[in-house]
Amino acid sequence: MLAFKKIQQYLTQLKHDVLVLWFALRSPNTPTIPKILAFLAVAYAFSPIDLIPDFIPILGYLDDLILIPFMVFLILKIMPNPVLQAARLQTIEWLHSNKTKPKNRYGLLIIFSIWFLLGWLLFEYLRT
Repeated sequence: MLAFKKIQQYLTQLKHDVLVLWFALRSPNTPTIPKILAFLAVAYAFSPIDLIPDFIPILGYLDDLILIPFMVFLILKIMPNPVLQAARLQTIEWLHSNKTKPKNRYGLLIIFSIWFLLGWLLFEYLRT
């Protein structure tokens, strides 16, 4: 039971950190490289579909369990402290106002583009 509680706390913290990145992304004080990485992470995390669909055994959940936490951890390390502090305050205000989770259509576009590119590459490979 203790392990379940720790996993639940970890997932809650991860959701909180993704919201922090969402607010940091919107800040004009965020440097370019962290902003690009934050955009990719937030777009993917808030996307309604996954790069690897969850119905694929084991691999379907690996992106959620490894890719997103790794990206969030990396971006939080390179994000400037003042930007993070302001984004954390905005996140706390957001969470206390009981607003719904932000939606990101860019993530959907990115995932569809990757799938399209992979399909095209496979088609070209099989055609030759």
